[in-house]
Amino acid sequence: MIWSPALIYLCLGTGLFYSLATRFLQVRHMKDIIPLMFKGGKSEAGISSFQALTLALSGRVGTGNIAGVATAIAFGGPGTVFWMWAIAFLGAGSAFVEAALGQVYKVKQDGQFRGGPAYYIEKGLKMKWYAVLFAVVTVLATGVLLPGVQANSIALSVENAFGISPMITGIILIVFLAAIIFGGVKRIARAAELIVPFMALGYILVALIITFMNISELPGVIKLIFSSAFGANAAFGGILGSAISWGVKRGIYSNEAGQGTAPHAAAAAEVSHPAKQGIVQAFSVYVDTLFVCSATAFMILITGMYNVTPDGKPEIVNNLGKMEPGPGYTQAAVESVFPGFGAPFVAISLFFFAFTTIMAYYYMAETNLAYINKNKKRIWSDYLLKIAILGMVLYGSVKTAGLAWTLGDIGVGSMAWLNIIAILLLTKPALRVLRDYEAQLKDGKDPVFDPVKLGIEDADFWEKEYTYIEEEKTG
Repeated sequence: MIWSPALIYLCLGTGLFYSLATRFLQVRHMKDIIPLMFKGGKSEAGISSFQALTLALSGRVGTGNIAGVATAIAFGGPGTVFWMWAIAFLGAGSAFVEAALGQVYKVKQDGQFRGGPAYYIEKGLKMKWYAVLFAVVTVLATGVLLPGVQANSIALSVENAFGISPMITGIILIVFLAAIIFGGVKRIARAAELIVPFMALGYILVALIITFMNISELPGVIKLIFSSAFGANAAFGGILGSAISWGVKRGIYSNEAGQGTAPHAAAAAEVSHPAKQGIVQAFSVYVDTLFVCSATAFMILITGMYNVTPDGKPEIVNNLGKMEPGPGYTQAAVESVFPGFGAPFVAISLFFFAFTTIMAYYYMAETNLAYINKNKKRIWSDYLLKIAILGMVLYGSVKTAGLAWTLGDIGVGSMAWLNIIAILLLTKPALRVLRDYEAQLKDGKDPVFDPVKLGIEDADFWEKEYTYIEEEKTG
């Protein structure tokens, strides 16, 4: 029910709407991304733009980039890759809007910047019940339902590569995770800043090597992706609906555009204008899907290491026997080119990808728990959340992949429904933010946000605290 065609078309339609409404800012502002990525400061309350990018990427780049791509191909065929690209390109518009809104309505709470959908729903829409509903759903999704997917993929790939029991892998995971999440958001941001860029670049490099070693197959793979995406391929023509559905579903699971996760990290960034972090977060969708997911897809398709068995339909491709869809496809692809290297490499890559995602999930759950608690000190609830996420990591490690992915899809879909409706209702202030940013750029200024001038109400941090903080910095 959650992942009915209605949500699929809502995600695609919202991305298309914002791409048109912002005049494809994801293309027009491409030149601004690198400077913005390294602009902005950090303080006791906030983190830098680059840290916010890597923290958001640690949530986006996870098991969806390796296992998620494999499951999409297994159930929807090669055409799913095109629909993952489509939702990434269009979703960059949605990612800008939700990240900018996260900045507009952020607050300084418990000595640090907090923000996200719960905050902009309450302040922007004046709907406290809706905000609480989103916060509760997000605590359950990111603290209980989603961590198991990441842990399950790590455990499966480690068992396949090294023969280590999933229970042992789960115990090791919770020891490392506990050491980080008990250190607070600063430690999470520092870990993401160090791990994310290197893990993504290393993985993409191996994918490029494998692609170039099979370069003669590349034109055929690209043709297969596009023909399958539109039902023109004879073998995959009958599963067009599955290609779209699985491509969008796994695309959103991976890049999280519109899901409502990235605004939490975006709100923590210390910038002078919300649009700056919105543009940076739009770029993070590209990094996730157009680079990392594509790396996995090309490795799998160019080596032919995949099966295609659509739901309720006869098997179309069987190159891997009865192998369960997941990280094993990617491991088999790398192994076919580099025997003895593929399984360990993918297992290690997946460990870092998925582990940093679990860290990001904890941060999101903690932010929404802070929203629910407001200024009330409920230390027991913080410890309960930590115990819950550690417990679900261990549980996900030893359970079946099917169960883990079902729980994860429920979490992702529930958040997406609530957040996409919210940002559509907040379109007007989001577009005002972009227009103001572009107008200031045109005048040769370094844009600074003034919500009063734009008629945006309840942007309390920007009205009352931003000027004071800037004056404090400059003395």
